[in-house]
Amino acid sequence: MTGTLINVALVVVGSLLGMLIGARLSEDLKRSVISVLGLFCLGFGIKLFIETQNSMVVVTSLLIGVLLGEWWQIEKGIQNLGVWLEHRLNRSHESGSDGSRFVKGFFVSSLLFCVGPMAILGSIQDGLTGDYQTLAIKAILDGFASLAFASSLGLGVMFSAGPIFIYQGAITLLAAQVNALVTETMMVEITAVGGVLLMGIAVSNLLEIRQIRVGNFLPALLAAPFMVLVFQHFGLY
Repeated sequence: MTGTLINVALVVVGSLLGMLIGARLSEDLKRSVISVLGLFCLGFGIKLFIETQNSMVVVTSLLIGVLLGEWWQIEKGIQNLGVWLEHRLNRSHESGSDGSRFVKGFFVSSLLFCVGPMAILGSIQDGLTGDYQTLAIKAILDGFASLAFASSLGLGVMFSAGPIFIYQGAITLLAAQVNALVTETMMVEITAVGGVLLMGIAVSNLLEIRQIRVGNFLPALLAAPFMVLVFQHFGLY
C-alpha cells in the first residue's frame, strides 16, 4: 500500500498548492514538467523490460494480452466509463444543484486519477512485489494534475484522494493475496511486461508521440505467469 499512500499524499499536497499558487504557474511550465516525467517513465520502462530472463515470454504475453484486450474492448470500456461519468456530472451541473463546483472537481479528478492503465499496473506491482516505483511516478503526475485542477475547481479535487485510496488499495491487496502462487521467475516476467506497458503510457499519454491503446494491453500482466509455466514445461525457459 506504500505507493497508494504516496499517491494520496501528493494529491492532497498538490490540491492545497493549487488553491494557493496554482493560477500563477504558466502552461509552458506544466507541459515541460509532464515531458520530463514522460521521458523518465520511458527510461524506467526500458529498465524494467531489460531485466527479463526470456524476451519470448514477454512478447507472447503481450500478444495474448492485446488479443484479449481488443476482444474485450478494455480501452473502449474505460473511455465509456469516463463519458458516462461526465454525462452524469453535466446533468448534475446543469440542474443547478448546490456545490456543483465541488462535485465537478471531485468527479473530474477522481476519474483522471483512477481510470487508467498506470493505476492498475502500479497497484498490481505494489501488491505482488512491493515495488511501488510505478505508483510513485503516477503520484507525481497526479500531484501536478491536482495542482492544476484545484487552481480552478477548488476543494473537491483534494477529496479525490478517497477514491484513489479505495481503488488502488483494493487492487494492491487483491494482488497481495495471490502473491503466494507467483514464483520469483513469474514476478520477473510480469515486471518486464509492465515495463513495456509503462513505455506505452509514456509514448501515448505523456509524450503524445503516438496514440496507443495501452488499456487493451493489461491482460498481458495476467498472461505472463501462465506463459512462464508453458515455456518451462517445454524446456524453453
